[in-house]
Amino acid sequence: MKNLTINDDAPDFNMITTSNSIINLGHYEGKNLVLYFYPKDNTPGCTIEAQKFNEAISEFNKLNTIILGVSKDNIASHQKFKDKLCLKFELGYDETGKIFEDYGVLKEKSMFKNTFLAISRTTFLINQKAKIAAIWPKVNITQHSDEVLNRVKNTI
Repeated sequence: MKNLTINDDAPDFNMITTSNSIINLGHYEGKNLVLYFYPKDNTPGCTIEAQKFNEAISEFNKLNTIILGVSKDNIASHQKFKDKLCLKFELGYDETGKIFEDYGVLKEKSMFKNTFLAISRTTFLINQKAKIAAIWPKVNITQHSDEVLNRVKNTI
């Protein structure tokens, strides 16, 4: 797992989105990208986080900034989640799981005395030059979209 820091080159990725497009980092050239990793579709915290980003989508768009949510759920699950919440941004799925390793978002968790790797809710702001502009390794889901939006405003 990598430990990315501010000003690092953002790792490239390949994934499929809910618009049935295969994308990579170059797809967002000339735009800012909010790449947010979340644990699971349709869970309470992930639902709130997605709704908050969705509520602010027009503000992000005005700032030439794209939102992209990523979890381990497959495209069918993502599409149901997107439709249910009427999300105006894409959700992505990387069947290889490479993106999770490259961005260092897999963390060891434990439940019922079992340990496993799971996605740690983390957000990266990637600027128009494909550099990491900000990282949120700990996310307060109710305030997070506002924090990210304010950072985008101050970064441009």
